[in-house]
Amino acid sequence: RCRYEPGGGARVSDTAHLRAARPSAEEQTPHWSRQRVCPDLYIEIAATAQDKSLLAGLGVTHVVNAADGPRRISTGPRFYEGTGIRYHGVEAADCRDFDLSPFFTETADFIHAALEQKGKVLVHCARGISRSATLALAFLMIRERLTLVEAVEAVRRHRNVLPNVGFLNQLCRLDSSLALQRKTPKRQELEERRKGGISP
Repeated sequence: RCRYEPGGGARVSDTAHLRAARPSAEEQTPHWSRQRVCPDLYIEIAATAQDKSLLAGLGVTHVVNAADGPRRISTGPRFYEGTGIRYHGVEAADCRDFDLSPFFTETADFIHAALEQKGKVLVHCARGISRSATLALAFLMIRERLTLVEAVEAVRRHRNVLPNVGFLNQLCRLDSSLALQRKTPKRQELEERRKGGISP
């Protein structure tokens, strides 16, 4: 599992620096060790995902394609036949109006299941900057219980990512929703304790 020690005190507004600049050409070049988000989870470019020999050598067991589809990066389960790699595709467009949020939970579950099986997961889109990064961030928030700011900080230690403004807004909404879900059980517990005459 991924491990990250939050620094505390961060706010969602702190993610504004994500929009500051596009990664340099050097930062976009394939470099396996630098692309690791956390143990056994990597963000990569399309060329890496399409190199089956490289994936075999790296020990990749699961691939998430955030740019799936015939007009984008058309790999799919058949492309990986005979490799033992399990595939999860999301037909996402890298534009601010595309709603990627319906795919957050199913993709997070796919990644989580792979890591629980001691697998190695590669998440990619075309350049490994926006779509794939958004899905990786959502996984860290949903399954690793990080806030958006904590997830961004964890990923950017290894790779410069830049979700488009629409995706970033969707992640902000996810962050608010998860924060509310985590508070609700505590409120219910306090209410039950009060009803039972027990001081909090």
